[in-house]
Amino acid sequence: MRYITKSVAETEALGARLGALAAPGMVIAYSGDLGAGKTAFTRGLARGLGIEERVTSPTFTIVDEHLDGRLPLFHFDLYRLGSADDLFDIGWEDYPARGGVCAVEWSERAEELWDDGTVRVELRRGVEDNQREITITGVDGL
Repeated sequence: MRYITKSVAETEALGARLGALAAPGMVIAYSGDLGAGKTAFTRGLARGLGIEERVTSPTFTIVDEHLDGRLPLFHFDLYRLGSADDLFDIGWEDYPARGGVCAVEWSERAEELWDDGTVRVELRRGVEDNQREITITGVDGL
């Protein structure tokens, strides 16, 4: 499905809708340019999971864990990684099995890891400043 949001709040609200539908072990692979809204979408996703703590991009830590919602959120930022091998070095294979949701920014850096069960979220800037074109595949009922 393709969505157009006109503000950060609308982008977060769409993320919250996905969070409300999220199931244990779900992997969400984000793609989009710098500033396209990946972290804003993830803030909404966290809200939809019932997570109240502040969500920021884990660019320097690679992964942030938010454990206080109905499901844990493991928020990855692969921007600084060179390949999928680097992700395995931090224990990637354990995260989906922990029963939470893995939200992966810059997922194209580890494209070979994502399978047909991966939810894809592509974010692009729209024609207006705060407008975003968001395409979500791999999930029903959104």
